Amino acid sequence: MIKSHVLYQLSYGPELVCKLTQILTILEKKDNLISNTRLFSQKIAATEFKTAKEIVSWMGAVQAQDYAMAKWAVGLRLSDSTDEMVESSFNKGEIIRIHALRPTWHFVSPDDIYWIINLTAHKILSSLKSRHKQLELSESVIIKSTTLIEKELGKGTSLTREEIADELHKIRIKTDANRLSHLLFCAELEGIICSGPVKSKKHTYSLLSSRVPFKKELSRDESIAELAKRYFTSHCPATIQDFSWWSNLSLNEIRKAIASVKSEFITDTTVSGQYLYPISFSEPPAIKNPAYLLPAFDEFLISYKDRSSSLSLIHNRKAVSDNGIFYPPVVVNGQVAGIWQRTIQNDKVIVTFNLFQRLNKSLLTLIEKKAVQYGKFLDKETLIQYKTKE
Repeated sequence: MIKSHVLYQLSYGPELVCKLTQILTILEKKDNLISNTRLFSQKIAATEFKTAKEIVSWMGAVQAQDYAMAKWAVGLRLSDSTDEMVESSFNKGEIIRIHALRPTWHFVSPDDIYWIINLTAHKILSSLKSRHKQLELSESVIIKSTTLIEKELGKGTSLTREEIADELHKIRIKTDANRLSHLLFCAELEGIICSGPVKSKKHTYSLLSSRVPFKKELSRDESIAELAKRYFTSHCPATIQDFSWWSNLSLNEIRKAIASVKSEFITDTTVSGQYLYPISFSEPPAIKNPAYLLPAFDEFLISYKDRSSSLSLIHNRKAVSDNGIFYPPVVVNGQVAGIWQRTIQNDKVIVTFNLFQRLNKSLLTLIEKKAVQYGKFLDKETLIQYKTKE
């Protein structure tokens, strides 16, 4: 998609610059329509949901490698939520944290976990073979490890990583050099383990079969079609290429799945691609509060291959590092206008803004209100500071 930074990089004559500016203005309006619609479809601008399970089920999956920020990703999409409420849902197993899709940690609904694992596990495991060879994790070692983990968790308790490592050491399985992460990863992908409740501020693992005794399974074609319906409903407008990036599925499989449910979607072709919307889609109302503080790795940005409708390329490296770290964005009028960070000190949270552009006083007031809302989510007093207001 053409973005305004092109004008700063190329030397055009005055007449051509004027014409390009007119075109870019039209495209920016389209970008804002896309990004603002996503704020509604992702339940950021407005929500009817009350529970963590409802929002995670709606989204299909919510990226969650940063656990604290992932709780905020769920919480900001709910009415009157708190960190304690989301963590309670997690501890009860109403939402499950597991590696899936690209892969990385995701929150998924227990109703969906089995068919999502079955859909994505084979490709992920195949991609790990060379790394497992480097780590000397043979198939027999992985089977031996998974068997032991299943046996220990089958005693009716949840174990931390350190406790599992201690048990593996007893049978002389190495856990250094990131081996433990891969052994746990494999046990997840085999559908043996998943996240357990937080214990003394440490994450644990539990048997998936005890955490989610009801096993809902779908065929591969049914799974892809269901995941596509979830994605294009909760993330619209989006392209097939966006869904392929998010799901880690091939374009051929996706096109086949879309064809099977095409009666449930409409398409809109623009200069930047073909976007899919659910047949039930209606144009959202004007956004009443155009400012949001989103967490690191939020679905609003990370779930699309093309993020240019929300994040200008001129600011891309400020919001996303070269090694793929997504910083918490400040979103204003559908566009990433800066990043923020939080520092927790006892009963206070310090929210520091680093804005990419100067905002007027009313917008600064709105983002400060969102910082206070985040503090209330954590049940802490909010202190606000700026690195820059430009």
